[in-house]
Amino acid sequence: MKKLKNILKKNSGRSQGTVTVRHQGGREKRFLREVDYRREKIGVWGKVEAIEYDPNRNARLALVLYEDGERRYIIAPKDIKVGQKVTSGELAPLEIGNALPLGKIAVGTPVHNIEVKPGKGGQYVKSAGSVATVFGREEDWVLVKMPSAEIRRFDPKAMATIGQVGNPEARTRNLRKAGTKRHMGIRPTVRGKAQHPDSHPHGGGEGRSPVGMKAPKTPWGKPAVGKTRVKRKYSNRLIIQHRKKGKHS
Repeated sequence: MKKLKNILKKNSGRSQGTVTVRHQGGREKRFLREVDYRREKIGVWGKVEAIEYDPNRNARLALVLYEDGERRYIIAPKDIKVGQKVTSGELAPLEIGNALPLGKIAVGTPVHNIEVKPGKGGQYVKSAGSVATVFGREEDWVLVKMPSAEIRRFDPKAMATIGQVGNPEARTRNLRKAGTKRHMGIRPTVRGKAQHPDSHPHGGGEGRSPVGMKAPKTPWGKPAVGKTRVKRKYSNRLIIQHRKKGKHS
C-alpha cells in the first residue's frame, strides 16, 4: 500500500556528521510501513488481505481492510491466514489477531504487542517468534510473563494482541555471505582491544592484554563493569520476578 509507506531516511549512525552509533551505514533504500500498534479501531471488523515482508523487522506484516474502507498494517501473528477477520475492543473474541485489554484476557493466553500505558500503542513483544503469557492477576494489576521469563505488572486497560508473533524461523536464518549484512546496513565490527587507544577505550596496552586501560569503558568513556541498570528505575515496582536469578538493585 503506497499510502502506508514512506521513504526511510538514511542517517548511517551519524548526527551532524559525527558517528554516534557505530557499525551502521551502506544499506539499501527502504520504505517504512506505518504499523498500527494502537489497534484503536474498536469494534470495527477487518479482513486480512495479505501477509507482507517488511525490511525493517523480522516479523511479517498483515494488511487489514476494515469495514469502513480503511487499510492498516498490523504485526502478523503466527498461523493467521489471508481472509481471516480481526477486530479489537473489550467485546472482541479471544482469537488470534484480535486485540483486547489485558483485564479481559484469560490467564494462560499467549499475547504480543503489549501496551505499557493504555492508548500509547504496543511497546513489548513485537519481534519475530516472541510471545508473552498472561500469568495471573494481583489487586489492580495483570501479571504477564515476558519472553525473558520476567514477570511484570501491567495496567488492566492496556491492550494486547492474542497469539504469538509470526515468522519464528527468522532467528535460524543463514545469511550465507558477508554482503547480506552490508545490504542490511550493518558494517564490520572490530574488537576494541585491537584498536588504537585514541579510537577505543579498550585499545592500546602491551601485547595481547585484555584491556589496554585500567578498566573497560564504553565507547563514550563510561564504566562498563558491574551493574549498569539504574538503581531507582521507575519500572522496578512493576517487576515481580526478574529474568535473572540472584540479587537485583
